[in-house]
Amino acid sequence: MTGPLKVGYPAALAPELLQLFPSGVELIPIPSKPEETYDIDLWIPPPAPLLGQRVWPHLRGVEIALSLMAGTEWLTDLVGPSVTVTNAQGAHSISTAEWTLAAILASLKYLPFYRDLQVAGDWPSRRNASQLYSDLHNDQRPQFPPILNEELHAKKVLIVGYGDIGKTIEKYLAPHDVDITRVARTARPATASSPEVHPVSALDSLLPAAEIVILILPHTPESHGLIGAPQLSLMQQGALLVNAARGPIVQTDALVSALNAGHIRAAVDVTDPEPLPSGHPLWKCPNLLLTPHVAGSTPQFSPRAVKIAADQVRRLLNNDPLKFVVQQANAG
Repeated sequence: MTGPLKVGYPAALAPELLQLFPSGVELIPIPSKPEETYDIDLWIPPPAPLLGQRVWPHLRGVEIALSLMAGTEWLTDLVGPSVTVTNAQGAHSISTAEWTLAAILASLKYLPFYRDLQVAGDWPSRRNASQLYSDLHNDQRPQFPPILNEELHAKKVLIVGYGDIGKTIEKYLAPHDVDITRVARTARPATASSPEVHPVSALDSLLPAAEIVILILPHTPESHGLIGAPQLSLMQQGALLVNAARGPIVQTDALVSALNAGHIRAAVDVTDPEPLPSGHPLWKCPNLLLTPHVAGSTPQFSPRAVKIAADQVRRLLNNDPLKFVVQQANAG
């Protein structure tokens, strides 16, 4: 590279965030609907695949793409093997872990059910929560006093995906004295400083014991459709499936069938397809808490993600190796 490093960034970024970047670089705003071509060395894509796909054909000379997100599967596919790609590990670990904990507690405390009663102005129907519990767990024994919600305390939790977000989720769950089992692409034995991590190949054998299954692994060819009808059938009656990862990791038709059969419940921030089209059967499934891919979208996300990108630029200027590299550009 000759001259100052040319850094293309989303024009919509708040101006004050640009102060995080070191001096000695040329910052070039890239609009979301470009009408010209931009020659840049380094690209900070917008944190949305559709926007990035619209911008990419207007860029020339890109050698490095610094994602503002943890997930980069769409970005590596877009830029191809000749561009080095890094992710923003940690940028939305806190927010996604908080959403996961909130979704679990909302489901166990039947908050969607009680919200519906609030909207209807129908407090006497709270007694129906007892039947909701009985149906979820196939437990028709008489209840006295009535069971109106459940506890997270001491639940058996299976975390599928044990990167930075998975570890943050575990930290947030720890005060509730849950029993956690971990799964990742690479198995790791327990050590004095870290817990045992099981391989994905062991998933089917671990599902039956879990009362809560949390998906927080990247979407790859290996994880695509990982949770289908066989895996859902292995889950306990009334178990909770939480998807804070990517929609295609769960086979949607199988999820709809399992929910409609009353076998499991679910809390999902991501779907396949996404956005979920009007009239899709998932909208009306029982025992489902559904949010529109919002887990990482907090006021703290942009400053945290841009700081990571700015630190990467600083490393380049200092001839230090980049962090969080998910794809190294090929030499050809």
